Amino acid sequence: MSPVSRHYVLAAGGTGGHLIPAFALALELERRGHHVALITDARGAAIPGKPEGLTAHVLPAGRIEGMNPLGWWRAFRAIRDGRRMALRLFDSFQPAAVVGFGGYPALPALWAATSAGIPAIIHEQNAVLGRVNRLLAGRVDVIATAARMVERLSPKHVRKTALVGNPVRPEVLALRDLPFPAFTADGLLRVLVTGGSQGARILSEVVPDGLAMLPPTLRGRLQVTQQCRPEDIEAVRARYAGHDIPAELGTYFEDMAQRLADAHLFIGRAGASTIAELTAVGRPALLIPLPIATDDHQTANTREIVAAGGARAIPQERFTAVELAKQIQALALRPETLANAAHAAWNCGYPHAAADLADVVEGFGGEPLMDMIRVGRPKVAGGQEAMGIAGAMVSPNGGALGDTMARSSTETY
Repeated sequence: MSPVSRHYVLAAGGTGGHLIPAFALALELERRGHHVALITDARGAAIPGKPEGLTAHVLPAGRIEGMNPLGWWRAFRAIRDGRRMALRLFDSFQPAAVVGFGGYPALPALWAATSAGIPAIIHEQNAVLGRVNRLLAGRVDVIATAARMVERLSPKHVRKTALVGNPVRPEVLALRDLPFPAFTADGLLRVLVTGGSQGARILSEVVPDGLAMLPPTLRGRLQVTQQCRPEDIEAVRARYAGHDIPAELGTYFEDMAQRLADAHLFIGRAGASTIAELTAVGRPALLIPLPIATDDHQTANTREIVAAGGARAIPQERFTAVELAKQIQALALRPETLANAAHAAWNCGYPHAAADLADVVEGFGGEPLMDMIRVGRPKVAGGQEAMGIAGAMVSPNGGALGDTMARSSTETY
């Protein structure tokens, strides 16, 4: 536990990709004796997994997109109102720092913090700096990253970057030291398939037929768990039944962490949290990046784990039953191939991500904590190495940052 109790505010967009790492950081900061509050939108306040006792403050936030000037004005007005409300919260909560995790709901809080002189940190979960984080990058004190190579990160901001990884849920991290499930030449091949609400349909259409094309020596050993959209689940069930492949289907699995631990192979999208959990546990994967993801960030997310040999990426336009069957055979015909891929994925993990990010955050509002930082040096696209925070925290002008830097309810403003 930290010798000094401080107040910190976390701000995150209303999706699991933004909120899961925020929840993990909140737990770590609270474990160290600090007080933490969350700013999000109404959707984010309802996301499962919020730590007990973490107050979620719901603030308005507009989304700046499209070509409609009227829509821009409405979005700016909502962001301005959210900023005003965040400032009122800061007056009462007195945060030592504000940490943003991307998404438009985080924008008013970070804008308020930087305009009020409160130290600000942003965390980027993807391998491409997101829109909101790009807007804020020049104003914040630290940019924490989850990937070694970050696209759309300006070289002028490299000196204030810190490679920490992407924090995962404690129940996932607890599985890291468990061995890869035994996979033998005649044992079960357990396959876990998930795609999220935006991307599950193509998996529902392709995966059953691709598994059916495997040679009998593999197909007869399959045990499939697949998450489906509610409107797709009966059609998927019929496909598996027609292929005589045993499959457990559901729209949501409460015990997803355990199912990941039991799996020999994962098939799914390449969101930041998915990559973080695969590498935390060490599970080989076939990844199909969502092609409509902003800035094609899911393709960028796959690069490190694919280069290490822990996964294979299949662009959606080439994701067919034939291609899927070919890739599964390449991984599963020899047991040692899957085991080696699992180990490669495991080596890509950042098991101390929550603690490392908390170390960075604790550098604000008290005595410098230089010796506690264990973060690495990310690179910008093109290979430039970040010479910023790696054992010491460095501000944009080269100076040290150490000196500059009500519980279970949901409050709506």
